[in-house]
Amino acid sequence: MSDSTDFHRRLIQGLLQPTAWPASVTVIHPIETHISTVLLTGDYAYKIKKPVDLGFLDFSSLARRKHFCEEEIRLNRRLAPQIYLDVVPITGTTSKPHMGGTGPIIEYAVRMRQFEPTALLSSHPDLLTVERMDQLARIVASFHGRIAVADPDQPFGTIPAIFAPMEENFAQARKLVDRADDQQRLDQLEQWSRAQLESLQDLLTKRRTGGFIRECHGDMHLGNIALMDDEILIFDGLEFAPALRWIDTMSEIAFLIMDLQEKGRADLAQRFLNSYLAITGDYEGLILLWFYQLYRAMVRAKVDLIRLQQPGLSSANQAAVQVDYRAYLTLAEGYTRQTAPSLIITHGLSGSGKSTVVMSLLGALSAIQLRSDIERKRLAGLTADSDSGSGLHQGVYSPQMTEDTYRRLKELAAIVIKAGFVAVVDATFLKRSYRQPFHALAQQMDVPFLILDFQLPEALLRQRIDQRLAEGDDPSEAHQEVLDAQLIAQEPLTASEQVLSIQITPEENDWAAEILCRQHTSAR
Repeated sequence: MSDSTDFHRRLIQGLLQPTAWPASVTVIHPIETHISTVLLTGDYAYKIKKPVDLGFLDFSSLARRKHFCEEEIRLNRRLAPQIYLDVVPITGTTSKPHMGGTGPIIEYAVRMRQFEPTALLSSHPDLLTVERMDQLARIVASFHGRIAVADPDQPFGTIPAIFAPMEENFAQARKLVDRADDQQRLDQLEQWSRAQLESLQDLLTKRRTGGFIRECHGDMHLGNIALMDDEILIFDGLEFAPALRWIDTMSEIAFLIMDLQEKGRADLAQRFLNSYLAITGDYEGLILLWFYQLYRAMVRAKVDLIRLQQPGLSSANQAAVQVDYRAYLTLAEGYTRQTAPSLIITHGLSGSGKSTVVMSLLGALSAIQLRSDIERKRLAGLTADSDSGSGLHQGVYSPQMTEDTYRRLKELAAIVIKAGFVAVVDATFLKRSYRQPFHALAQQMDVPFLILDFQLPEALLRQRIDQRLAEGDDPSEAHQEVLDAQLIAQEPLTASEQVLSIQITPEENDWAAEILCRQHTSAR
């Protein structure tokens, strides 16, 4: 009996009665998902797993549900220790259950500190801001940096392990749709995924040996991220299938980026992606992003199809889930289409606003920012916010380090372009010998090339440099002595370079449209 969905339904009915709870609990509000029921009681929320076996998860026995409740606590305390409290036994009978208590145990619940549903980022887009995307990127990057790495002897991250859940998604989705056009769309998406798997095998293998397969959250989308006391909490990690959480870190962030795009916030998706990459330096992972985003969109589409099969769903809810399903299917198809990458470099003295302008353009251009201040320090083994203590032309600012930095930026630009994105290389590029190799790269890769030429009065440059140093929150360590040297050594754009440039001045603030237009007409 305890292994049937009827048992779960009757148990929940019993737990909706105040007599099943301590006297302090007077209101019990249930929330249903396709694999669990969550009971909100005010101070605490209790998550009870449904006794189902869906193939990709198996909660069919009480022992399995207890195990996965304990796993849920262990895994989610990594990111949200303040809300994941303990596993509580449910005793009594299905008609008269007790949350806690003594006697034979009939079920288990995960007890969590309750937060307001209005705190969920998925249902409140007004909570999504650029600043929170940066904060979220820092949290996720830090998490990925400290979690366990898969042992090479384990199967996680192998080609079969990567494709198995993708293949299963398509197989399960096909069983749940009856329209011929849906079947055809699923076939085309699976064919594209298989072709990508074949072409990406070398990189996927390299990722596994490089330590990018880790015990991740596994289900990182906006519905599992909340604000509590103005703090970002990532909760409800995937506990039921190790193979679905021991994954590439790029697959992890692909879910969140896909979800932001589905919510119509491609701009914030691009901001999060850029912030994450700036911290981790994992630009090569971009080549896998669309492959994993399609997979993640299909995960959500499949979940919607499963929900449509559940009894008791109102016609209004059915219609809403159908809309969601089709939106995710359309989004998945979008990841299979060819894009138009390009290469943009900046040109300007320290303090001219290059990084600020580039960051404001990331969403509109679907661009990846490659910032010399950050990559220079990364080459030296420093974080972006570290003070290198280097003097003019010394330490990380030595001529050799500068040469190495531009060489590394060129390598990264090639990776970004190969991945199908616009690469924006954010550096001073004051010497033509630094600019020319990037123009040559664009020609070699047959993509448009553009120079953003920043022109500001010297007095304003000096004012901005002093302000930036006083605030102390920027990777750049440029000071007045650096600007003095730049003013002497700079090499203005040549006539042929000016043809490929757009001048950026403080009087204007909307360059996105012109840049997009020029991307399609610039020489290669």
